[in-house]
Amino acid sequence: MPFEGLTEKLSNAFKKLRGKGRLSEADVKEAMREIRMALLEADVNYKVVKDFVARVTERAVGSDVLESLTPAQMIIKIVNEELTGLMGGESVKLNISSKPPTVVMLVGLNGAGKTTNGAKLAGFMKKQNGKRPLLVACDTFRPAAIAQLETVGGQLGIPVFQQGLGDPVEIAKAGIEHARTHGNDLVFIDTAGRLHVDEELMQQLEEMKQAVSPTEILLIVDAMIGQDAVNAAKVFDERLDLTGVMLTKLDGDARGGAALSIKAVTGKPIKFIGTGEKLDQVEVFHPDRMASRILGMGDVLSLIEKAQQSFDMQKAAELEQKMRKNRLTLSDYYDQLVQLKGMGSIQDLAGMLPGVDAKALAGASVDEKALARTEAIILSMTPQERDNPALLNNSRKKRIAAGSGTQVVDINRLLKQFEMMQQMTRQMTGGRMKKMAKMGRFGGKKGGFPF
Repeated sequence: MPFEGLTEKLSNAFKKLRGKGRLSEADVKEAMREIRMALLEADVNYKVVKDFVARVTERAVGSDVLESLTPAQMIIKIVNEELTGLMGGESVKLNISSKPPTVVMLVGLNGAGKTTNGAKLAGFMKKQNGKRPLLVACDTFRPAAIAQLETVGGQLGIPVFQQGLGDPVEIAKAGIEHARTHGNDLVFIDTAGRLHVDEELMQQLEEMKQAVSPTEILLIVDAMIGQDAVNAAKVFDERLDLTGVMLTKLDGDARGGAALSIKAVTGKPIKFIGTGEKLDQVEVFHPDRMASRILGMGDVLSLIEKAQQSFDMQKAAELEQKMRKNRLTLSDYYDQLVQLKGMGSIQDLAGMLPGVDAKALAGASVDEKALARTEAIILSMTPQERDNPALLNNSRKKRIAAGSGTQVVDINRLLKQFEMMQQMTRQMTGGRMKKMAKMGRFGGKKGGFPF
């Protein structure tokens, strides 16, 4: 989980401040020392840390903070604002050309996940923004790159333009022309990378930039390499004038130093982050939400967006009606488990909820084997049995167990879980009805409730 160590250390520093009724300047400076050490241990650039702590200290020792009724909360607010500013202040969208196609050059070193994450971005723009992207294979340095791009492009339903191991600059130009004639309004050019920054790589990228005049030049960089990611960003920016950065493998970087340093060092915004290996695990980078998560304050907006992306809205509306009438079926139960699984690990979801210790849920996720058993059991039932589990006597359970390759005890466990969910639903809807009754809002609706 990103920033795990930093979140813990900052929480400890703030806990000490909250334990004091009034704060002195010495209390603030002691807390700032702890924050400084926490940031350095998170692999944040030294100069960035120095400037950050100086700004926070200057604001925190003001009389309006120290003399307030809740000085600790005021300091947390200041740190939150400064962290947000450090990472760019607000999210920055992908620039879209007024004259299609928009051309995005993807650059970076080998190992950062450039090819896969370029395809992820194309999939994101297709799904979230209704674009018709084209992937252009210009990495002729690594022979497997073309096949890799075609594989992930096929999985995402995105066309790939390639001309084998020819001249990358000519392939890029031909790819853009192909996009114009085939109605693709967004072109992602997958360029060659190296194990390190070298003159040959930079020369080739400069020639391509000159030839295709890209709208965006995005650096794909591995967050797990820490300050090396920042140094790479600096070199690429000096030669190519980057328009933005995508940080990959952020889910595997418990420190988060790259995310906190890149904008301050290069002046270029982080536009996207990769949060996992799956092809849909890419997000717009929101500095304010990330700052909130770092301080253990949750990220409810991202959680809502994730739920909206994972859940079928039509099914959700149908489920809502069934819940109100207390008519949930085992098929509904299974659908919810599948959609919950699509949202990611329980630990990641918990990290978006204010006040929840995500670390305590490390490794928690929807059990794949249990989900497969649930699916097998439910699919072995007749439609009538799924709609009315009360029909399931002993002989029916034995038949279902034989058909699903499970045991009767597994079926009983599933039915118990389903009954618990139904009880919760009854309590929720019942509580809402009582509340509405007390408010006198049942009148005027013959035979129903005004929900």
